[in-house]
Amino acid sequence: MSGPARVSPPPDVVCLGESMVAFLPTRPGRLADVPSFTRAIGGAESNVACALAAAGHRVQWVGRVGRDGFGEHLVDTIAGYGVDVGAVGRDPHRPTGAYFRTDEDRATAAHEVVYYRAGSAASAMSPATVPYESVAGARILHVTGITAALSADCLALMRELTAPRAGRPLVSFDVNHRTGLWHDGRAAEVLLELARGADVVFVGADEAEALWGAVDPAGVRAVLPEPAVLVVKGGGGGAVAFERRAASFPTPGLRPAPRASNAGGADVQPPIPGSGGPPTPPGVGGGVGRDTVTHTPAPRVTVLSPVGAGDAFVAGFLSGTLRGLRMDARLRHGHLAAAAALTVPGDFAAPPRREHADRLVALDDAAWGTLHLGPGWTGDDQEVRTP
Repeated sequence: MSGPARVSPPPDVVCLGESMVAFLPTRPGRLADVPSFTRAIGGAESNVACALAAAGHRVQWVGRVGRDGFGEHLVDTIAGYGVDVGAVGRDPHRPTGAYFRTDEDRATAAHEVVYYRAGSAASAMSPATVPYESVAGARILHVTGITAALSADCLALMRELTAPRAGRPLVSFDVNHRTGLWHDGRAAEVLLELARGADVVFVGADEAEALWGAVDPAGVRAVLPEPAVLVVKGGGGGAVAFERRAASFPTPGLRPAPRASNAGGADVQPPIPGSGGPPTPPGVGGGVGRDTVTHTPAPRVTVLSPVGAGDAFVAGFLSGTLRGLRMDARLRHGHLAAAAALTVPGDFAAPPRREHADRLVALDDAAWGTLHLGPGWTGDDQEVRTP
């Protein structure tokens, strides 16, 4: 006689968005001159999903692929990282997207990327093909602005997922502005609307200036006062997080890190042991409204490939959020995950082992400031270099 059916626990995180087959060049140079490419996968949301799963969290990726060989490759590869792909849709009429890129920094004029995603299976995601109930059970729902640019149906889905409703997961939104996807001049308006509906928002300082004219982190917060947590990523200059003191996460069991009380009874955020607290950079100020403002410098990194660092940062930060870490520790974990991506080829890198990362995160400010991370630094037997 068989026993009761086993019920799988709900995922910690659902990541929703398009993933594509990526063709990476076998040598530097223009696309016209590269003779061959290596097949991989690419997609901001699936990158975050794979990194979180590699860090030990229960993760589900929700997307849509064609019923073709590329779709099979995507699903199998993502599942190989330990991600639940049971909710991925297969479209018999639309293909899986693909893209080719060069090896140069995405921020430079030399970088080339060519997408073959028009009419892709992922562009057919909508409230009808991705029911809200399929993502509602997670502690965190992570989405990006890329999905909103794929089609009108995808934008309708994003609006539904970020709309206020009782009991929804904590909504994490990475602005992820891709200028080549927006052809109607509405990027600034739409991305601002979606960000204002999220609980945790990630945006690059360069993105915020290009989209909304915000020239410093405090200016970004002035444009985006609604999210409980706003993280402004400054690349090698570090990251700044704005966190409302009264913010409470809507998902049971997912709460802000404990705070200590000072002599006056007010809440204060304890620094990392041995640290005097992270410095506040110019243009940030001591707080915005009821915000606690935390700035964490990035370690020095010898960059092998610049692609994928932003997604890795998000994964590291969300991992720290799930673990209930303090804000400065979440930011440091984000920097370390980004450094892992910067020091390997391709769009994705497995994060450092948790114990290894925790040791580095616990360094005092002086020691953290001497970190110099290069290729291979995530291995347990590797020494982290200092100047």
